[in-house]
Amino acid sequence: MGWPLVGQMWAFFVAFKFGRPDSFLASFISRYGRTGIYKTFIFGGPSIIVCTPETCKRVLTDDQLCIPGYPKATLKLMGNRSFHGISPAEHKRLRRLTASPINGLEALTLFVGKIENILAPSMEKWAESGQPVELMTEMNKVTYTVITNILFGVNVDYDVQMMERLFYDLAQGLISIPINLPGRTFHKALKARRKLVKILQANLDKRRRLKNKKEQATEEKDVLDLLMEVEDEDGERLDEEVIIDVSLMFLLADHETSAHATMWAAIFLKEHPEILQKLKKEQEEIIRRRPPTQKGLTLKEIRQMDYLSKVVDETLRRGNISFAVFREATTADVNINGYLVPKGWRIVVYLREIHVDPETYAKLEEFDPSRWEQTVKAKGGTFLPFGGGNKLCPGMDLAKLEMSIFLHRFVLHYDMERLNPNSPMVYLPGPRPSDHCLVKFTKKH
Repeated sequence: MGWPLVGQMWAFFVAFKFGRPDSFLASFISRYGRTGIYKTFIFGGPSIIVCTPETCKRVLTDDQLCIPGYPKATLKLMGNRSFHGISPAEHKRLRRLTASPINGLEALTLFVGKIENILAPSMEKWAESGQPVELMTEMNKVTYTVITNILFGVNVDYDVQMMERLFYDLAQGLISIPINLPGRTFHKALKARRKLVKILQANLDKRRRLKNKKEQATEEKDVLDLLMEVEDEDGERLDEEVIIDVSLMFLLADHETSAHATMWAAIFLKEHPEILQKLKKEQEEIIRRRPPTQKGLTLKEIRQMDYLSKVVDETLRRGNISFAVFREATTADVNINGYLVPKGWRIVVYLREIHVDPETYAKLEEFDPSRWEQTVKAKGGTFLPFGGGNKLCPGMDLAKLEMSIFLHRFVLHYDMERLNPNSPMVYLPGPRPSDHCLVKFTKKH
């Protein structure tokens, strides 16, 4: 179970912070064999680590025996009413009420134009500057602008750099040791949350005043409007705490996941020119079939990009943006592979190991989108970049949409050169080069 009080937490941080993330689970495998299930003390409590497709699928799909069980730091920072800490019944209700504004067909269709209108001038600016740019940092700005535009509309005048710092501090604290003392990661993250909640509350108050004055009646509604208006079957609307916590969850998830994944897609494509050329041909064919009067991408076109979708999936597998999701045993007789998991113990679904399982993925270290032409996803539990079951990440479709639009424009119009290709890696809160992927971004002629 590890050391008293801290368990294996120090071993986890050492492995991830010093560039050897796979050594953490490897230490269990070397001692106990490849059983796919291990017990330890981590993230503040006794825990079970599951890391095979069968065990992960069982935990993620069994809502009766396993509920969300995130670390104390995550629950405190994401809020009492976010998807991370509410009851299964409330989760189901909230997911139903908030799904359409984010993932509905009408919403995604509208988002395509918004995302392209933000990405296009940003990419043009990177190329025209003639200066090296940190692709990770710039993509964070783009995804922040996208998600705030989608949530709050176009009239958002927050200081982007300030918001960047707040989101960074919040993300750093999600799996930290929850000690609220000055100088600690968790303390900084709590301060960031308080500032972000204050900003969201001010925006919500302003929106209610406008609605009361009917000054917004003719404007296009954004997701915040829809969250304020949505009603359940009993006519009950979401209270302000729910709206704020759900909005913060969407802001953080899109801001971090989409930026990381898009950066990795660009890196992998530049490392594999034959894949880039194949993707470029597909995108040129999309343009060739387009009516001459059409301007910009459509959701229908994106859904016709078969090879691009494989590039996206392979990026999510190979990039391994999220290392785990968390559940908790609700009864004393949760049986996983013949092991009884004690009630109240945390279950760590170790996604990082799933995506490098040699029994599922041949040549697992290679970036190979063609593997998705086979039936690799037919076996449940083998591909879980956004979790699984009824608690699948609600921002999944939006994240893939942002990646697709970036890659479409990137392969057709731009080129890039990494200036520090051997830059050391940082793995928390998500994997990235320590130089934030410093590149020379140029436009094709």
